[in-house]
Amino acid sequence: MGGIGDRPEALTGIREKESRLAFIDTVRIALVMLVIAHHAGQAYGPTGGWWAFQENARADWLGPFFTVNRSFFMSLFFFISGYFMPGALDRKGTKQFVGDRIRRFGIPLLVFFFLVIPVMHYFYYLNFRGYGPIPFLDYYGGYYFGFAARPGDWSGPAWPEMNFGHLWFIEHLLVYACAYALWRRFRKPVPEDPGSAVPGTFKIILFTLAIAAVTLVVRIWYPIDRWSAFLGFIQTAFADVPRDLGWFAAGVIAYRKNWLVRFPARAGYAWCAVGTALAAIYYLLAALKLFPYVVYVPWESFLCTGLCIGIPVVFREFMDRQGRAARELALCTYGVYLFHVPIIVAVEYAIAGAGFGPTVTFFLVVIMASAVSFMSVYVLRRLPGLKSIL
Repeated sequence: MGGIGDRPEALTGIREKESRLAFIDTVRIALVMLVIAHHAGQAYGPTGGWWAFQENARADWLGPFFTVNRSFFMSLFFFISGYFMPGALDRKGTKQFVGDRIRRFGIPLLVFFFLVIPVMHYFYYLNFRGYGPIPFLDYYGGYYFGFAARPGDWSGPAWPEMNFGHLWFIEHLLVYACAYALWRRFRKPVPEDPGSAVPGTFKIILFTLAIAAVTLVVRIWYPIDRWSAFLGFIQTAFADVPRDLGWFAAGVIAYRKNWLVRFPARAGYAWCAVGTALAAIYYLLAALKLFPYVVYVPWESFLCTGLCIGIPVVFREFMDRQGRAARELALCTYGVYLFHVPIIVAVEYAIAGAGFGPTVTFFLVVIMASAVSFMSVYVLRRLPGLKSIL
């Protein structure tokens, strides 16, 4: 199931199976737009997290927006990515599959780690650290890679500053792809069984409760937004790993059983209603400061399940068509994910001080960064050598 030509899967660049899933293209476009909005809001929402640009005026309503987003959207990306990974390995074989993943994921990771992210951090250092200007190369070696002495009043969030930024998702997919390829070397693939029963409500609830239980245990030691360098280089927020890895595995299983196509529409609508209702409840109770955080993890897990099941079904039933413009947008989604953060930060610097207020500025940044991101990737994909990566 899946795509024609070299259409990238999810945000990964993996080619899909023979018949097209146009609705997944639309899901990808919607999700990457949501990612742009989520990151654009970091400079204008409630303080607490690090972002490469900062404004003093903040819009509190963005706080619940961030919470609802982070509860499902990356897990849905992992689910879609997992869904198309078995077919890619089947067609290419282990050697070509791993080589393709290293090229498509590894090259952007290295370019951003050594070139793009240090530049963003350098401008943050100059404008928001308060230590005074230094040459870029002094910052690059001393602060980004940590060869200088750490300042006593260093404000974080980490020392040294080297990191993969938003490409942690690409890094994890590279790890998962290699792990999946290794697993397949020692285990025959599960035969495709497109006629098997789709999971019923009881099994889905058990799956959701299992993710919630593991998440509760993990978050005893790793709260939300605490990042660690697993094995010294894998940028990981362990608080979200049970949910994201669980949905990635669900995607791998769903591929063999054709669940994206066969999941009943009525059940999909019901799960979408569950996820939407839980999001609405959070928006309301958070605004009233009445949300009972003792139920946060099960709330998050069921919201994620509802939307990860419901959104693809709704898009399948109502948006399983694709014109030329939509196809071009879908082809750009992987590249947009790669480049949208530096583009957002550049736009935020460009309109800083315009006096629109945090809410209006947020929407302006979303619109401008989305347009620039898609147009830039559209052009870049036409340059020799870049199409195979982007």
